[in-house]
Amino acid sequence: MSTPQSAAVQTEKKAINPIVIIGALFFVFGFVTWLNGTLIPFLQLACELNTSQALLVTFAFYMAYFFLAIPSSFILKKTGFKNGMSLGLFVMAIGALIFVPAAMVRTFPLFLVGLFVQGMGLSLLQTASNPYIAVVGPIESAAKRISIMGICNKIAGALSPLVLSALVLKGAQAIENQLTTITDPAQKEILLSDLAHRVIMPYIIIAAVLIVLALLVRYSSLPEINTDQDDIDESGAVVAPKSSIFKYKNLNLGVICLFLYVGVEVMAGDVIGTYGKSLGMSLDQTKIFTSYTLASMVVGYIIGIIAIPKYVKQEQALLISAIVGVAFTIAAYLTTGFTSIAFIALLGLANSLMWPAIFPLAIKGLGKYTKLGSALLVMGIAGGAILPQIYASLEESMGTQPAFLWSMLPCYLYILYYAVSGHKTKNSAGRNTPAEQTILTVPRDI
Repeated sequence: MSTPQSAAVQTEKKAINPIVIIGALFFVFGFVTWLNGTLIPFLQLACELNTSQALLVTFAFYMAYFFLAIPSSFILKKTGFKNGMSLGLFVMAIGALIFVPAAMVRTFPLFLVGLFVQGMGLSLLQTASNPYIAVVGPIESAAKRISIMGICNKIAGALSPLVLSALVLKGAQAIENQLTTITDPAQKEILLSDLAHRVIMPYIIIAAVLIVLALLVRYSSLPEINTDQDDIDESGAVVAPKSSIFKYKNLNLGVICLFLYVGVEVMAGDVIGTYGKSLGMSLDQTKIFTSYTLASMVVGYIIGIIAIPKYVKQEQALLISAIVGVAFTIAAYLTTGFTSIAFIALLGLANSLMWPAIFPLAIKGLGKYTKLGSALLVMGIAGGAILPQIYASLEESMGTQPAFLWSMLPCYLYILYYAVSGHKTKNSAGRNTPAEQTILTVPRDI
């Protein structure tokens, strides 16, 4: 007769193979997502854009999540998780291939189309993979698995700007200086076209890798998981669902929280290069700033894996992260030059544990609504589209550092509120769920 402890160990062992597969997916879409940090200065130079126009890169990419998250949940009902993930990878490959004609004719709107299509595929992947990894093993270790996925994602993210910038932004500052001295329009067009063409081969390779991975996932042994059952409480009784998904306070406030979190994550990761450039730093310096932010996020994930829940509860980790975010944002405002850049990069440390904390807390207790709730949370990724645009608008009126402060500070203060009380749910008796029950808790039947 097996004990609950031995059953949990067996469940964990069965989860190892899916964790490896999903980890590979997180690596791939981390690599693709964080290419935007390099694409912003690249396209700003190649397509002759101002800051506001260049930040449409993040707008086009992340708005796809807003429009496609809900449809993704319905697609997954038809395809199942495995086929849905495979389809998402194929869609991402199509988006990567759109970069080829966009680069050949040097047309910024077509680049934006490619980014939006990539975001479509990622929306499907995110809607499937996040709840999947939460329940593929024991619920008690859900946050640890999410943190491991975060490490896969951010290691790839730290590598991608280094790889792409080495290929497409080599000698970028010299090219920018040369453009200011060229008076012949034809010669200028040749120089910009040659620069734009640098992106073609990397994105062909990305598309090929995505197609291969899509086929591997399609024919893998990745198990399906039933996500349509009711929520079960700790006594094994079925918890009656509420009349509407919008009756769940922790989800409603969690969507806003995730929206703001992704916004500050993108600001710290993708906008840091533009921020540095506005402080007078050269393109050759700023092109790898995104990697610094993502490296600090990896450190944060490792700390989370070690500390949660052994030394600190999950909502406490979110609380600490929000306080650190407030402190580093103010520090970036009060300092200048590379010190200010260092504090923005360290925001990666503050941001690292936010997704692993917010997502499980927001979908806790949703039962049969969990798949739709997950889709609503994925819609919140659109915060990565909106906050950089707010920053760009504020920068024009108040300057770089004040704009960064007032874009970021309110977001971290709201995340702090969610960590303190916004995530709390009610149990069937109407009492607040004890804090210790909210740790790492994701419904068993997502």
